[in-house]
Amino acid sequence: MSTKDFVEKDYYKVLGVPKDATDAEIKKAYRKLARENHPDANTGDSGAEARFKEISEANDILGDPKRRKEYDEARALFGNGGFRPGPGGGGGSFNFDLGDLFGGTQGQQGSGGGFGGGLGDVFGGLFNRGGATGTRTQPRRGHDIESEVTLSFTEAVDGATVPLRMSSKEPCKACSGTGDTNGTPRVCPTCVGTGQVSRGAGGGFSLTDPCADCKGRGLIAENPCEVCKGSGRATSARTMQVRIPAGVSDGQRIRLRGKGTPGEHGGPAGDLYVVVHVQPHPVFGRKGDNLTVTVPVTFPEAALGGEVRVPTLGGPPVTLKIAPGTPNGRTMRARGKGSTRKDGTRGDLLVTVEVIVPKGLGDKAKESLESYREATADQDPRAELFQAAKGA
Repeated sequence: MSTKDFVEKDYYKVLGVPKDATDAEIKKAYRKLARENHPDANTGDSGAEARFKEISEANDILGDPKRRKEYDEARALFGNGGFRPGPGGGGGSFNFDLGDLFGGTQGQQGSGGGFGGGLGDVFGGLFNRGGATGTRTQPRRGHDIESEVTLSFTEAVDGATVPLRMSSKEPCKACSGTGDTNGTPRVCPTCVGTGQVSRGAGGGFSLTDPCADCKGRGLIAENPCEVCKGSGRATSARTMQVRIPAGVSDGQRIRLRGKGTPGEHGGPAGDLYVVVHVQPHPVFGRKGDNLTVTVPVTFPEAALGGEVRVPTLGGPPVTLKIAPGTPNGRTMRARGKGSTRKDGTRGDLLVTVEVIVPKGLGDKAKESLESYREATADQDPRAELFQAAKGA
Protein backbone atom coordinates (compact mmCIF):
# COMPACT_ATOMS: atom_id res chain seq x y z
CA MET A 1 0.00 0.00 0.00
CA SER A 2 1.48 3.37 -1.00
CA THR A 3 1.25 6.55 1.02
CA LYS A 4 -0.88 8.05 -1.72
CA ASP A 5 -3.32 5.15 -1.55
CA PHE A 6 -3.47 5.34 2.22
CA VAL A 7 -4.27 9.04 2.20
CA GLU A 8 -6.49 9.26 -0.87
CA LYS A 9 -8.48 6.02 -0.69
CA ASP A 10 -11.85 6.35 1.04
CA TYR A 11 -12.18 3.02 2.82
CA TYR A 12 -15.48 4.05 4.34
CA LYS A 13 -16.86 4.41 0.82
CA VAL A 14 -15.40 1.02 -0.16
CA LEU A 15 -17.37 -0.69 2.63
CA GLY A 16 -20.40 1.56 2.15
CA VAL A 17 -20.48 2.79 5.75
CA PRO A 18 -20.47 6.32 7.26
CA LYS A 19 -17.35 7.70 8.95
CA ASP A 20 -19.02 7.38 12.36
CA ALA A 21 -19.95 3.72 11.78
CA THR A 22 -19.60 1.41 14.76
CA ASP A 23 -17.22 -1.56 14.79
CA ALA A 24 -20.22 -3.89 14.47
CA GLU A 25 -21.52 -2.00 11.40
CA ILE A 26 -18.09 -2.16 9.74
CA LYS A 27 -17.78 -5.87 10.49
CA LYS A 28 -21.27 -6.58 9.09
CA ALA A 29 -20.64 -4.59 5.91
CA TYR A 30 -17.29 -6.29 5.32
CA ARG A 31 -18.66 -9.80 5.71
CA LYS A 32 -21.51 -9.09 3.30
CA LEU A 33 -19.25 -7.61 0.62
CA ALA A 34 -16.52 -10.25 1.09
CA ARG A 35 -19.06 -13.03 0.66
CA GLU A 36 -20.47 -11.44 -2.53
CA ASN A 37 -17.05 -10.79 -4.11
CA HIS A 38 -15.05 -13.81 -2.91
CA PRO A 39 -12.98 -15.28 -5.81
CA ASP A 40 -14.33 -18.76 -5.12
CA ALA A 41 -17.87 -17.48 -5.69
CA ASN A 42 -16.88 -15.50 -8.82
CA THR A 43 -14.62 -17.83 -10.75
CA GLY A 44 -13.01 -16.08 -13.72
CA ASP A 45 -14.23 -12.63 -12.68
CA SER A 46 -11.10 -10.51 -12.32
CA GLY A 47 -13.23 -7.54 -11.31
CA ALA A 48 -14.62 -9.44 -8.32
CA GLU A 49 -11.09 -10.45 -7.31
CA ALA A 50 -9.97 -6.80 -7.41
CA ARG A 51 -13.02 -5.71 -5.39
CA PHE A 52 -12.37 -8.48 -2.85
CA LYS A 53 -8.79 -7.28 -2.45
CA GLU A 54 -9.93 -3.68 -1.98
CA ILE A 55 -12.63 -4.74 0.50
CA SER A 56 -10.08 -6.78 2.50
CA GLU A 57 -7.69 -3.84 2.49
CA ALA A 58 -10.43 -1.54 3.80
CA ASN A 59 -11.31 -4.01 6.55
CA ASP A 60 -7.66 -4.33 7.58
CA ILE A 61 -7.67 -0.59 8.32
CA LEU A 62 -11.19 0.12 9.60
CA GLY A 63 -11.60 -3.21 11.40
CA ASP A 64 -8.64 -2.43 13.69
CA PRO A 65 -9.41 0.41 16.16
CA LYS A 66 -5.77 1.52 16.29
CA ARG A 67 -5.30 1.55 12.52
CA ARG A 68 -8.64 3.24 11.99
CA LYS A 69 -7.64 6.05 14.34
CA GLU A 70 -4.31 6.48 12.54
CA TYR A 71 -6.09 6.43 9.17
CA ASP A 72 -8.59 9.10 10.23
CA GLU A 73 -5.84 11.31 11.64
CA ALA A 74 -3.65 10.92 8.56
CA ARG A 75 -6.48 11.83 6.19
CA ALA A 76 -7.42 14.80 8.33
CA LEU A 77 -3.77 15.90 8.34
CA PHE A 78 -3.37 15.74 4.58
CA GLY A 79 -6.85 17.13 4.00
CA ASN A 80 -5.93 20.27 5.94
CA GLY A 81 -3.09 21.16 3.61
CA GLY A 82 -0.34 18.71 4.36
CA PHE A 83 1.99 18.26 7.30
CA ARG A 84 2.61 21.20 9.59
CA PRO A 85 6.23 21.58 10.71
CA GLY A 86 6.67 21.95 14.43
CA PRO A 87 8.43 24.80 16.21
CA GLY A 88 11.77 25.60 14.65
CA GLY A 89 10.82 24.31 11.20
CA GLY A 90 11.74 20.71 11.92
CA GLY A 91 9.84 17.57 11.13
CA GLY A 92 7.10 18.42 13.60
CA SER A 93 5.48 16.10 16.11
CA PHE A 94 2.87 13.45 15.33
CA ASN A 95 0.67 11.60 17.79
CA PHE A 96 0.11 8.60 15.55
CA ASP A 97 2.27 5.84 14.07
CA LEU A 98 1.48 4.33 10.69
CA GLY A 99 4.63 2.23 10.44
CA ASP A 100 3.00 -1.17 10.60
CA LEU A 101 0.54 -0.25 7.86
CA PHE A 102 3.40 0.01 5.39
CA GLY A 103 5.07 -3.26 6.31
CA GLY A 104 7.67 -1.70 8.61
CA THR A 105 9.09 -3.24 11.75
CA GLN A 106 7.64 -1.82 14.92
CA GLY A 107 10.11 -0.37 17.35
CA GLN A 108 12.79 0.48 14.74
CA GLN A 109 13.71 4.07 14.10
CA GLY A 110 15.43 5.30 10.99
CA SER A 111 17.53 8.41 10.71
CA GLY A 112 14.97 10.03 8.47
CA GLY A 113 12.49 11.10 11.10
CA GLY A 114 11.99 8.43 13.76
CA PHE A 115 9.39 6.24 12.04
CA GLY A 116 9.93 2.51 11.53
CA GLY A 117 10.01 0.59 8.25
CA GLY A 118 8.18 1.86 5.19
CA LEU A 119 6.81 4.97 6.84
CA GLY A 120 10.35 6.10 7.57
CA ASP A 121 10.86 6.27 3.82
CA VAL A 122 7.65 8.24 3.41
CA PHE A 123 8.49 10.89 5.97
CA GLY A 124 12.16 10.87 4.98
CA GLY A 125 11.14 11.85 1.46
CA LEU A 126 8.47 14.24 2.69
CA PHE A 127 10.92 16.38 4.60
CA ASN A 128 13.87 15.76 2.26
CA ARG A 129 15.76 14.13 5.10
CA GLY A 130 16.52 10.83 3.38
CA GLY A 131 17.99 8.11 5.56
CA ALA A 132 19.22 4.57 5.09
CA THR A 133 15.72 3.16 4.76
CA GLY A 134 15.20 5.11 1.54
CA THR A 135 17.84 3.13 -0.34
CA ARG A 136 16.37 -0.36 -0.21
CA THR A 137 13.11 -2.08 -0.98
CA GLN A 138 11.11 -2.59 2.19
CA PRO A 139 9.62 -5.93 3.23
CA ARG A 140 5.93 -6.23 2.43
CA ARG A 141 3.44 -8.07 4.56
CA GLY A 142 1.22 -10.51 2.67
CA HIS A 143 -2.50 -9.89 2.31
CA ASP A 144 -5.03 -11.33 4.70
CA ILE A 145 -7.42 -13.93 3.31
CA GLU A 146 -10.95 -14.68 4.44
CA SER A 147 -12.73 -17.97 3.85
CA GLU A 148 -15.90 -19.63 5.09
CA VAL A 149 -16.68 -23.10 6.34
CA THR A 150 -19.96 -24.80 7.22
CA LEU A 151 -20.00 -27.28 10.10
CA SER A 152 -22.62 -29.66 11.38
CA PHE A 153 -23.99 -28.96 14.84
CA THR A 154 -21.98 -31.84 16.31
CA GLU A 155 -18.72 -30.71 14.63
CA ALA A 156 -19.17 -27.24 16.09
CA VAL A 157 -19.68 -28.67 19.59
CA ASP A 158 -16.81 -31.17 19.49
CA GLY A 159 -14.41 -29.43 17.09
CA ALA A 160 -13.33 -30.66 13.66
CA THR A 161 -10.51 -30.58 11.12
CA VAL A 162 -11.81 -29.40 7.75
CA PRO A 163 -10.18 -28.84 4.33
CA LEU A 164 -10.25 -25.29 2.96
CA ARG A 165 -9.51 -24.57 -0.70
CA MET A 166 -8.24 -21.04 -1.23
CA SER A 167 -6.98 -18.92 -4.10
CA SER A 168 -4.40 -16.22 -3.45
CA LYS A 169 -1.46 -14.38 -4.99
CA GLU A 170 1.83 -16.12 -4.21
CA PRO A 171 5.37 -16.08 -5.65
CA CYS A 172 5.16 -17.42 -9.19
CA LYS A 173 6.49 -20.98 -9.33
CA ALA A 174 7.35 -20.75 -13.03
CA CYS A 175 9.96 -18.01 -12.46
CA SER A 176 10.59 -18.55 -8.73
CA GLY A 177 9.04 -15.17 -8.01
CA THR A 178 11.57 -13.19 -10.07
CA GLY A 179 9.14 -12.24 -12.84
CA ASP A 180 11.80 -13.08 -15.42
CA THR A 181 11.81 -16.24 -17.53
CA ASN A 182 15.60 -16.57 -17.09
CA GLY A 183 15.38 -15.76 -13.39
CA THR A 184 17.66 -12.70 -13.78
CA PRO A 185 15.67 -9.46 -13.66
CA ARG A 186 17.64 -6.20 -13.71
CA VAL A 187 17.50 -3.39 -11.22
CA CYS A 188 14.98 -0.72 -12.18
CA PRO A 189 16.93 2.34 -13.40
CA THR A 190 14.14 4.72 -12.43
CA CYS A 191 14.05 3.95 -8.71
CA VAL A 192 17.49 2.30 -8.53
CA GLY A 193 15.98 -0.81 -6.95
CA THR A 194 14.13 0.92 -4.11
CA GLY A 195 10.69 0.47 -5.66
CA GLN A 196 9.86 4.08 -4.77
CA VAL A 197 10.17 7.50 -6.37
CA SER A 198 9.75 10.97 -4.93
CA ARG A 199 7.64 13.73 -6.40
CA GLY A 200 7.31 17.37 -5.48
CA ALA A 201 4.28 18.34 -3.43
CA GLY A 202 4.88 22.07 -3.36
CA GLY A 203 6.21 24.27 -0.59
CA GLY A 204 9.52 22.44 -0.53
CA PHE A 205 7.91 19.10 0.37
CA SER A 206 7.99 15.83 -1.51
CA LEU A 207 5.99 12.61 -1.38
CA THR A 208 7.14 9.05 -2.01
CA ASP A 209 5.11 6.75 -4.30
CA PRO A 210 5.67 3.26 -5.72
CA CYS A 211 7.71 3.36 -8.89
CA ALA A 212 5.40 3.18 -11.91
CA ASP A 213 8.02 1.49 -14.12
CA CYS A 214 8.61 -1.53 -11.87
CA LYS A 215 5.30 -1.29 -9.98
CA GLY A 216 7.11 -1.02 -6.67
CA ARG A 217 9.20 -4.20 -7.07
CA GLY A 218 12.55 -2.50 -7.68
CA LEU A 219 13.20 -4.99 -10.48
CA ILE A 220 12.35 -5.14 -14.17
CA ALA A 221 12.11 -8.40 -16.11
CA GLU A 222 14.00 -8.40 -19.40
CA ASN A 223 12.12 -11.55 -20.43
CA PRO A 224 8.75 -11.36 -18.64
CA CYS A 225 7.43 -14.67 -17.37
CA GLU A 226 4.42 -15.82 -19.39
CA VAL A 227 2.62 -17.05 -16.29
CA CYS A 228 2.83 -13.95 -14.07
CA LYS A 229 3.50 -11.40 -16.87
CA GLY A 230 6.61 -10.18 -15.10
CA SER A 231 4.93 -9.38 -11.79
CA GLY A 232 6.54 -12.26 -9.90
CA ARG A 233 3.16 -13.10 -8.38
CA ALA A 234 0.65 -15.61 -9.69
CA THR A 235 -2.71 -16.90 -8.53
CA SER A 236 -2.29 -20.17 -6.71
CA ALA A 237 -4.93 -22.57 -5.43
CA ARG A 238 -4.16 -24.60 -2.34
CA THR A 239 -6.00 -26.82 0.08
CA MET A 240 -5.28 -26.40 3.76
CA GLN A 241 -6.37 -28.58 6.66
CA VAL A 242 -7.73 -26.24 9.32
CA ARG A 243 -8.56 -27.25 12.88
CA ILE A 244 -11.78 -25.63 14.12
CA PRO A 245 -11.79 -25.56 17.93
CA ALA A 246 -14.56 -27.19 19.96
CA GLY A 247 -17.41 -24.96 21.07
CA VAL A 248 -17.29 -22.60 18.08
CA SER A 249 -20.50 -20.67 17.49
CA ASP A 250 -22.36 -19.70 14.32
CA GLY A 251 -20.88 -16.57 12.72
CA GLN A 252 -17.64 -16.74 14.73
CA ARG A 253 -14.51 -15.48 12.95
CA ILE A 254 -11.33 -17.45 13.63
CA ARG A 255 -7.91 -15.93 12.97
CA LEU A 256 -5.00 -18.13 11.88
CA ARG A 257 -1.79 -16.12 11.99
CA GLY A 258 0.61 -16.42 9.06
CA LYS A 259 -1.74 -18.55 6.95
CA GLY A 260 -2.62 -15.82 4.46
CA THR A 261 -0.74 -14.64 1.36
CA PRO A 262 3.09 -14.91 1.66
CA GLY A 263 4.95 -11.62 2.08
CA GLU A 264 7.44 -10.07 -0.31
CA HIS A 265 11.09 -9.15 0.21
CA GLY A 266 11.21 -11.07 3.46
CA GLY A 267 7.99 -9.62 4.83
CA PRO A 268 5.68 -11.73 7.03
CA ALA A 269 2.73 -13.62 5.62
CA GLY A 270 -0.79 -12.31 6.10
CA ASP A 271 -3.42 -13.99 8.23
CA LEU A 272 -6.28 -16.30 7.37
CA TYR A 273 -9.72 -15.51 8.76
CA VAL A 274 -12.27 -18.32 8.75
CA VAL A 275 -15.95 -17.43 9.22
CA VAL A 276 -17.83 -20.41 10.66
CA HIS A 277 -21.42 -21.28 9.80
CA VAL A 278 -23.15 -23.92 11.93
CA GLN A 279 -26.06 -25.98 10.66
CA PRO A 280 -29.01 -26.29 13.07
CA HIS A 281 -29.75 -29.58 14.83
CA PRO A 282 -33.27 -31.09 14.70
CA VAL A 283 -33.27 -31.80 18.46
CA PHE A 284 -30.60 -29.78 20.27
CA GLY A 285 -29.92 -26.07 20.55
CA ARG A 286 -27.10 -23.93 21.99
CA LYS A 287 -27.04 -21.36 24.77
CA GLY A 288 -23.40 -20.41 25.37
CA ASP A 289 -21.55 -23.49 26.62
CA ASN A 290 -24.83 -25.27 27.38
CA LEU A 291 -26.93 -27.40 25.05
CA THR A 292 -30.71 -27.23 25.16
CA VAL A 293 -33.43 -29.79 24.50
CA THR A 294 -37.21 -29.87 24.97
CA VAL A 295 -38.62 -33.14 26.31
CA PRO A 296 -42.35 -33.96 26.10
CA VAL A 297 -43.98 -35.46 29.23
CA THR A 298 -47.49 -36.67 29.96
CA PHE A 299 -49.87 -34.96 32.36
CA PRO A 300 -49.62 -37.81 34.92
CA GLU A 301 -45.81 -37.59 34.82
CA ALA A 302 -45.95 -33.85 35.46
CA ALA A 303 -48.65 -34.10 38.14
CA LEU A 304 -47.53 -37.24 39.98
CA GLY A 305 -43.78 -37.14 39.25
CA GLY A 306 -41.64 -39.83 37.69
CA GLU A 307 -38.49 -40.51 35.69
CA VAL A 308 -37.89 -39.69 32.01
CA ARG A 309 -35.07 -40.66 29.65
CA VAL A 310 -33.45 -37.73 27.88
CA PRO A 311 -31.20 -38.02 24.76
CA THR A 312 -27.72 -36.45 24.78
CA LEU A 313 -25.57 -35.29 21.86
CA GLY A 314 -23.36 -38.19 20.80
CA GLY A 315 -23.68 -40.06 24.09
CA PRO A 316 -26.01 -42.42 25.95
CA PRO A 317 -29.35 -41.10 27.27
CA VAL A 318 -29.61 -39.79 30.83
CA THR A 319 -32.49 -40.31 33.25
CA LEU A 320 -33.94 -37.29 35.05
CA LYS A 321 -36.41 -37.27 37.92
CA ILE A 322 -39.52 -35.12 37.57
CA ALA A 323 -40.87 -33.82 40.84
CA PRO A 324 -44.65 -34.07 41.51
CA GLY A 325 -46.45 -30.95 40.34
CA THR A 326 -43.84 -29.96 37.74
CA PRO A 327 -45.32 -27.15 35.59
CA ASN A 328 -45.04 -26.89 31.83
CA GLY A 329 -41.85 -25.05 30.77
CA ARG A 330 -39.75 -25.89 33.83
CA THR A 331 -36.04 -26.41 32.97
CA MET A 332 -33.87 -29.08 34.57
CA ARG A 333 -30.11 -29.51 34.27
CA ALA A 334 -28.00 -32.51 33.28
CA ARG A 335 -24.49 -31.50 34.30
CA GLY A 336 -21.52 -32.11 32.00
CA LYS A 337 -23.64 -33.02 28.97
CA GLY A 338 -23.29 -29.73 27.13
CA SER A 339 -20.81 -28.16 24.70
CA THR A 340 -17.02 -28.45 25.09
CA ARG A 341 -15.35 -25.38 26.59
CA LYS A 342 -11.90 -23.99 25.75
CA ASP A 343 -10.41 -25.62 28.86
CA GLY A 344 -11.72 -29.06 27.85
CA THR A 345 -14.59 -29.17 30.36
CA ARG A 346 -18.19 -29.38 29.20
CA GLY A 347 -21.22 -27.25 29.85
CA ASP A 348 -24.62 -28.62 30.87
CA LEU A 349 -27.66 -29.94 29.05
CA LEU A 350 -30.70 -27.78 29.84
CA VAL A 351 -33.86 -29.90 29.65
CA THR A 352 -37.17 -28.04 29.30
CA VAL A 353 -40.37 -29.92 30.15
CA GLU A 354 -43.27 -29.71 27.72
CA VAL A 355 -46.55 -31.17 28.99
CA ILE A 356 -48.33 -32.87 26.10
CA VAL A 357 -52.13 -32.81 25.79
CA PRO A 358 -53.40 -35.90 23.93
CA LYS A 359 -55.42 -35.20 20.79
CA GLY A 360 -57.72 -38.17 21.27
CA LEU A 361 -58.95 -40.02 24.39
CA GLY A 362 -60.52 -43.42 24.85
CA ASP A 363 -63.69 -43.92 26.90
CA LYS A 364 -61.82 -45.11 29.96
CA ALA A 365 -59.44 -42.15 29.85
CA LYS A 366 -62.36 -39.75 29.49
CA GLU A 367 -64.11 -41.26 32.50
CA SER A 368 -60.96 -40.93 34.55
CA LEU A 369 -60.55 -37.29 33.57
CA GLU A 370 -64.22 -36.56 34.35
CA SER A 371 -63.69 -38.04 37.79
CA TYR A 372 -60.57 -35.90 38.20
CA ARG A 373 -62.49 -32.78 37.16
CA GLU A 374 -65.23 -33.47 39.73
CA ALA A 375 -62.66 -34.12 42.45
CA THR A 376 -60.92 -30.78 41.79
CA ALA A 377 -64.02 -28.68 41.06
CA ASP A 378 -63.36 -26.48 44.12
CA GLN A 379 -59.91 -25.51 42.78
CA ASP A 380 -59.95 -22.51 40.45
CA PRO A 381 -56.54 -22.10 38.74
CA ARG A 382 -57.57 -18.62 37.52
CA ALA A 383 -58.61 -17.20 40.90
CA GLU A 384 -55.23 -15.54 41.55
CA LEU A 385 -55.23 -14.14 38.02
CA PHE A 386 -58.54 -12.30 38.52
CA GLN A 387 -57.56 -11.18 42.00
CA ALA A 388 -54.32 -9.69 40.68
CA ALA A 389 -56.17 -7.99 37.80
CA LYS A 390 -58.68 -6.44 40.21
CA GLY A 391 -55.92 -5.22 42.53
CA ALA A 392 -54.06 -3.60 39.63
